[in-house]
Amino acid sequence: MAIAYAVVAWLLMQIASQIFPFFDIPNWVVRLVVLLLVIGFPIALIIAWAFELTPEGIKRTEAAEGVRAKPSRNRAWIYVVLIAGAISIGLFFLGRFTVGLRQRVSETVPAKSIAVLPFESLSEDKSNAYFAEGIQDEILTRLAKIADLKVISRTSTQKYKSAPTNLREIAQQLGVTSVLEGSVQKAANQVRISVQLVNAINDSHIWAETYDRKLIDVFQVESDVAQKIANSLEAKLTGREKKEISRIGTANAEAYDAFLRALAVLHAQGPENERKLVEFARRAVALDPNYAEAWAMLGIAEAQKYFDFERTDAQSMRARTAAETALRLAPEMADAHGAMGMFYYYCLQDYDRALTELNIARERAPNDANIWLSIGLVQRRQGKLDESIEVQKQASKLDPLNEDIWVNLGRSYRGARRFDEARTMFDHALTIAPGDLEVTAEKAATYLAEGDLDAAGRLLEGVEIPPNNIPSALRFYSEQLALLVWRRQFNQALAKVSADVARAKNLPPIIVALSDNFTGYLHTVKGDLTTARPLFLEAQRELRTLREQGDAGLLLADTLLEVDARLSERQEVEREADVLLKTTEKDAWRFPKSQEIIARAYAILGDADRAVPLLERLLKIPYDSSITPAMLRLDPIWDPLRNDPRFQQLIVEKKP
Repeated sequence: MAIAYAVVAWLLMQIASQIFPFFDIPNWVVRLVVLLLVIGFPIALIIAWAFELTPEGIKRTEAAEGVRAKPSRNRAWIYVVLIAGAISIGLFFLGRFTVGLRQRVSETVPAKSIAVLPFESLSEDKSNAYFAEGIQDEILTRLAKIADLKVISRTSTQKYKSAPTNLREIAQQLGVTSVLEGSVQKAANQVRISVQLVNAINDSHIWAETYDRKLIDVFQVESDVAQKIANSLEAKLTGREKKEISRIGTANAEAYDAFLRALAVLHAQGPENERKLVEFARRAVALDPNYAEAWAMLGIAEAQKYFDFERTDAQSMRARTAAETALRLAPEMADAHGAMGMFYYYCLQDYDRALTELNIARERAPNDANIWLSIGLVQRRQGKLDESIEVQKQASKLDPLNEDIWVNLGRSYRGARRFDEARTMFDHALTIAPGDLEVTAEKAATYLAEGDLDAAGRLLEGVEIPPNNIPSALRFYSEQLALLVWRRQFNQALAKVSADVARAKNLPPIIVALSDNFTGYLHTVKGDLTTARPLFLEAQRELRTLREQGDAGLLLADTLLEVDARLSERQEVEREADVLLKTTEKDAWRFPKSQEIIARAYAILGDADRAVPLLERLLKIPYDSSITPAMLRLDPIWDPLRNDPRFQQLIVEKKP
C-alpha cells in the first residue's frame, strides 16, 4: 500500500512539474502539491503498517494473517505500477517537448525583460495628465540605463491603455515577461504614485507599492521603483548604473514641472509640438540652469528644429550651447552624449563625431531605442548601409510598435533596391498605423521603381487629399501626380493640381512654388511654352525669396535647380549644382540623390554628355530613393535622352 502511494505520489509530482508550467499555472501551486504529497507519505506508512490490503478488502494486520494463505487474485497494485510506468514514460517525452518549447520561448523572450505601460492619471484636474506621462517616461529612462535588462521603449507601450486586462497578449506582442503598471494622482504639491510589477506570463503579482510624496521628492520614487524592478528581475547593476538611476535632476519643482510638460510633447509630431517642446525645455533650464537632463532635451530639440526648418547659424549655435552645457553638467549622462551626437548629426553633418557620441550614449543607455535608431541613420549617411540595417533591426526589438523604425528600415531596403523586403517593412508599419498616407506612398513608390504602375495605382487611386491637407500629405500627393505623369495622363494631372490649388487656402510658399513649377512642366510637355514660362519665372522668384529669408532646405534647392533648367539658364544650373553638391558631399545617403537631381537638370537641357555618366554611376550604388531602369523608361523627364545609345543601354533591366 505504501509502495502504491509512493508510485502515485511520484506520478502526481511529475504531472505538477511537467504539465502545470505548460498551462502557466503559478509555481506556488506546484510547490503546494509537492508539499502535500510529502506530508502524506508518513501517514501512508503508518496506515500500511497498521492495515493490509487483502482479497476481502482492507484488514488490520493481525486479522490479515489468516487470509494470506489464500492465493491472491487481486493484482490491482501491479496494474497501478504498470499504468504509472506508462504514464511516466509519456510524461518523460512530454517533458522533453515542453522543456524544449519553454527553452525556445526563453530564447526569444529574455527573462529579464519589462514594458512600462502608460500610467493612469487619477488627478481630478484633467490638465495634469502630462504628469502621469512624464513619470512613466522618467522611470523608463532610468531602466533603459540597465544593460542587464531588456526595456521596451515608450513609443510602443503608449499604444496600450492603462491597466489593460490582456497582459499576457501584450507581453507577447512586446516580447517581454514582466509589465509595470501604475497610476499617478497629483494635487497641488502632493503626489501619490502607485505601481505594481506583474509577471505577464502567468499573471502573478511580483510586488506593489504606493508612494505619497511631495512633488520635488518624485525623483526618489522613480529611482526606488527602478531599483526594485532590477532587484525583482535579478538584474545586475554596475556602479555607474546605480549612480545614474539614482540621479536627482533638479530641486526646483517648477523646473521639473516644465520638464515633464516637455516630455509629454516629445514624441508627438508636427511643427506646433516641436515649438512647444522647445518652449518647455527652455523654461526648465531658465528656472534651473544646472538641470542637465533639461539641457540635453533642449539640445536635441534645437538640433531637430535646425534640421527640419530653420537652418541658420544662430539656430545651430543654440543647439550646440544646450548640448555642451548638458555635457559639462553631467559628463557621464547618456542623454548629454546623445544631445551632442544629434548636434553633430543634424547641424554639422559631422557623422564620425556624431557616431562617437551616440555610441557613448548607447553604452550608457543600452535600452534606448532612439539612440539605436539614430546610430543606424548616421551609419546610413556614412554609406554603411548593411550595418545600418542591422542596428535599425535592434532598435525595432526595443521599440517594436514604433512606426518610424519600420519605415526607415523600408527606406533602407528601398535604397538598396531590395523591393520585396522594403514592402515587408512598410506593411509592418501599416499594421501599426493602418491607412497612414506617408507609409502607403512609400510602398507605392517601390512599385513605381519596378515599373508596376497597376500595383502602385491600387494604393494611390481613389484617395482624395483635401487641398488644405496637401502640405501634411505631400509625399502621397506627389506620388499620385507621378503616377498620372508616368502614365502620360497629362491633362488629368493638370486638371487635378489646378483644381486643388484653386480650392486651397493659405498654402505655404514652398508648396505654391512647387505647384507653379509642376503646372509649368505639364504645360511644357503639352507644347504650351507660352503658358509655361511665366509659371517657371514665378516659381523661381518665390524660391529665391524663401532662400533669402533663411530657407536652406534641400527641397527648395532641388526645385530651384529644376526651375533654372526649365528656364534654360545653364549658368544658374551649374552654380546651383555646385552649391547642392557641396551641401550634401558628406552624406553618402543623400549625395547620390543630389547627383540624380543634377542629371535631371541636364536632361531638361538636353545635355546627354553630362547626364548619362551620372546615371551610369547612380544605377550601381544604393542611396535614398535610388534610380532604376524602370524609372528611366517611364518618367517623361528623361525623354530628351531617349535617342542616345548610351541611355538606351541604361534602361535595359539587368538580370541578377
